[in-house]
Amino acid sequence: MKKTIRWKLLFLILVTAVAGYYLFPTISRYPSLPPLLPLLLPRAERLNLGLDLQGGMHLVMEVATGKAVEHTLERVIAELRRDAEKEKITIERIAQEGIDRIRIRLQSKEGLEGMRKVLANRGNLEQSAGTEPTELVLSLSSREVKRIEEFAVRQSLETIRNRVDQFGVAEPHIIQEGDRRIVIQLPGIKEPQRAINLIGKTALLEFKLVREGGNLTEALAGKVPEGDQVLYQRNVDERGGVSRAPFLVQKRPILTGDVLTSAQVQIDSNTSEPVVSIEFDRDGARLFGEATAANVGRRMAIVLDDTIYSAPVIREKIPGGKAQISGRFSAEEARDLAIVLRAGALPAPVNIISNLTVGPSLGQDSIEKGVRAAILGGALVILFMAVYYKLSGIIANFALLLNLVWLMGALASLRATLTLPGIAGIILGIGMAVDSNVLILERIREELRLGKTVRSAIDGGYDKAFLTIIDSHVTTLITAFALFLFGTGPVKGFAITLSLGVMFNLVTALTGTRVVYSWMTQRWDLKTLSI
Repeated sequence: MKKTIRWKLLFLILVTAVAGYYLFPTISRYPSLPPLLPLLLPRAERLNLGLDLQGGMHLVMEVATGKAVEHTLERVIAELRRDAEKEKITIERIAQEGIDRIRIRLQSKEGLEGMRKVLANRGNLEQSAGTEPTELVLSLSSREVKRIEEFAVRQSLETIRNRVDQFGVAEPHIIQEGDRRIVIQLPGIKEPQRAINLIGKTALLEFKLVREGGNLTEALAGKVPEGDQVLYQRNVDERGGVSRAPFLVQKRPILTGDVLTSAQVQIDSNTSEPVVSIEFDRDGARLFGEATAANVGRRMAIVLDDTIYSAPVIREKIPGGKAQISGRFSAEEARDLAIVLRAGALPAPVNIISNLTVGPSLGQDSIEKGVRAAILGGALVILFMAVYYKLSGIIANFALLLNLVWLMGALASLRATLTLPGIAGIILGIGMAVDSNVLILERIREELRLGKTVRSAIDGGYDKAFLTIIDSHVTTLITAFALFLFGTGPVKGFAITLSLGVMFNLVTALTGTRVVYSWMTQRWDLKTLSI
């Protein structure tokens, strides 16, 4: 019996020590501790506070999936042009109609058969006859449109997550909601507008040739030649003023940002200003080298989200797959641009549906009021237990404290984020712990009234309360599991803290306090029990 008590006591001390190791950074001025037994206990870090406690941003964004379908058709049109050139098929006109259709007009009927062979390997395109004998109308199947839209949302989710991770926000919460919406929570963010700009930037990088001989005046009046477009260059003067200069450029890019492998901020040796240096993958380097070699003497516009950042003249072939984006950036602008280029472009624009900013003062107020409520409520419970149940009440208070230390240590070890719903789950768990101890103590008192010895009364009290405690805790765990399975972020936080509190309470109430009673009855021959 003594050996059993010793092992149980050793287990309680060991778990408490581990919980204390993880909890220490939260209650001290040290933000983290070095790894303890690296293979078993990784670094202990301060418990993170949620959006409602430390302030931050809550964004709901909607992906414009229709644009993703349009971009897909633009790529298909470019590929069909290349394939037709290889097969020596002359296309008189190829244009996008609506969101999901392409109309192709060939120069002669003889090219129809060859064009159909080109389209034979494209199972995602449905063919139909046009209004003229030399026309073909292509459309994306409904299944393909749905696939493109779903992929756009998934890719947007991953891209935004990568950008936020590189931005350096601790414990961001980024999830998909519904078919097209993405919910983003950024606790502790101090520059909300900068974060919005970083997250929402499409970051579609394109290299386009400037149409040198085009009539820019007519284009600005609305007479834009087919295959061209008017874009504006962003110019920043020495005083920080921004102006725009129009350029007539080819609509079809010679290279896009999907071939990037790196984007880093550097300082230009000539201007001493931040620039973003980019590198292409092997295919991108080859295409860039070929494009610069074929267009020496022409200007190449570097376009990001339909804004020209620079349009240098190509002096010679540029091998090696490296380029530079300049535009009188500030250090932060250059860093954010490098982040979005590294993380990749969004497949479609995202629109802000809801933008809620929680100030740190509101979060601090919640913390202060929560701490005061916890101290007051805890003090009243401890006082009641000590006065009403005397020494046995003090032992029950020891179990409550043990339960709280274990729970907070577990949350810290899981790198959990503490929120107001999570605190509600902790309080509910402590309430159940109080109920369990009251139930045990009342059963012990009943056994003592029947005239049993102290040891027999304690054993009988625990035995009679056991099934009732197990029943209430298991049903609560089932409910918490359902909340976690079907609930959203705050509800899941409530479910996690409640589940942990319930599981730890089973140990502290049924084992922790009983170890103390067993030690007391073995050490002293108790005739009465202070209860």
